[in-house]
Amino acid sequence: MDHQTAHKLEPEGDAPRRPVRELTAGEAVYLVEAFKGLGVTFRHFIKNLFNRRELPTVSYPEEKRDYGERFRGRHVLNLREDGTTKCVACMMCATICPARCIEIVAEESPTPAIEKRPKSFVIDGLRCVMCGFCVDACPCDAIYMTGEYDFAEYAREDFLWDLTHLTRRPSLADAPRGYRPRIE
Repeated sequence: MDHQTAHKLEPEGDAPRRPVRELTAGEAVYLVEAFKGLGVTFRHFIKNLFNRRELPTVSYPEEKRDYGERFRGRHVLNLREDGTTKCVACMMCATICPARCIEIVAEESPTPAIEKRPKSFVIDGLRCVMCGFCVDACPCDAIYMTGEYDFAEYAREDFLWDLTHLTRRPSLADAPRGYRPRIE
């Protein structure tokens, strides 16, 4: 079956029939259209070759894109001045999380002014959808999100972010600001 025969085929069934236009000799060969496409490609190649600053892509990971302060990257648990976490294990973040990726085990706090604290606080980074609902729901500004977005790991267990990871990971010192609506 050649191209002109395939173009003349009518739709089957009860579909309305549309008039079929005959292809010109140039359209049938597709040579002109192929050269038009190559021309567009060559034009973009030359433009990008001499205007590298205006390229929409970056050379990741050597070059990283700056995201805004509302970017929702990896989580951080905020600390008090004495080094303990601000989290009071109220479970608001775990309750509102649509991915159900936050698991908190609470225990009594040794400080009389604070009722509870997290014995364990784990965020499953592979299940998290980075929606930021946990940050919005937290009544004591204990959790916020940084601008970290490149967290490749070798094992699934490395994506279980525990208290130590959420409060004292080495990359926190250089982490760009992220989603923290109430912290300035």
